[in-house]
Amino acid sequence: MLGGGAAAGAAFGLGAKVATASESAPTAVPTSSRFDLTQPSYDLFRHARLHDARVQQSFCFDNVNRRLFVAQLKDGSADSSGDLCITQLDFSGNELGYMYLLGFGHAVSIAAQPVGTSTYLWTEVDVNSGARGKRLARFRWSSGTTLSNTSSALTKHSPVSDATETTCAIDPVNNRMAIRYLNTAGSRRYAIFNVNEVAAGNYSNRLADFAQPSDSAVFQGYTLYGSYVYQLTGTAYGADNPSPGNAYTSSVNVNTGALTQRAFTGAGSTLTYREPEGMGVYRTAAGEVRLFLGFASGEAGDRRSNLFYKNVLV
Repeated sequence: MLGGGAAAGAAFGLGAKVATASESAPTAVPTSSRFDLTQPSYDLFRHARLHDARVQQSFCFDNVNRRLFVAQLKDGSADSSGDLCITQLDFSGNELGYMYLLGFGHAVSIAAQPVGTSTYLWTEVDVNSGARGKRLARFRWSSGTTLSNTSSALTKHSPVSDATETTCAIDPVNNRMAIRYLNTAGSRRYAIFNVNEVAAGNYSNRLADFAQPSDSAVFQGYTLYGSYVYQLTGTAYGADNPSPGNAYTSSVNVNTGALTQRAFTGAGSTLTYREPEGMGVYRTAAGEVRLFLGFASGEAGDRRSNLFYKNVLV
């Protein structure tokens, strides 16, 4: 079971704000330890049922209020619609609540920011022609609610001014945000910011900005811890990808943009279907930091969520 952790972020109110970027030269992120991706993975849970039946796309933790959220495409909506379902699970994989988000994107990565006893989620928003969100939206978690991309409950952000696709992940230990974006030149990059500054609409302090390392594998998620971005790639089991599959994890130094480590992962190798989907970071009450990997499993029409973690830092 998981426990609590990092201090809560500062509170910011809701509104229909749309902010624009003011960029400065990057400054270094303090050097940190990193996860050894060759070490074993451990189960959090397997075969958890989400509110809707499609594969999970990503997940995130509220490290203060001990909450877990999993994103998937909404049942009955076209992939191009950008309609999402977010399910809150307990750490045994039981459903606690859900929200629907209409016209948001693909949910390649979502993030959670604790504000007192509330959780504010960060997702992509304003789906483009490629079914990806162009900006970020921040909104308070409210189970049973449906939000459209024009809702006044959203605060929209454009931390990278020339981004045509934007997603984010939060490092809950160091209160930083990684933004993965596609720019108008067609380059896929990462930018690192302070979470509270982005929430306040201040994008002037870009801590790092670097190209995503080239990799022909199918990208399935990322997260941030310290001075490293972690990536997950691979595809579902099939005739061209039999067990133990092609899922790999990798780490990238945010100060240099260099690939630091890449390792095959056999986490959940016995799952049926087994598609890698999402990454996240959590710190337990005892202070152990964990790097989580997500996999979808199950039959079509009854996909399930599975989470595993690594906990060895070097």
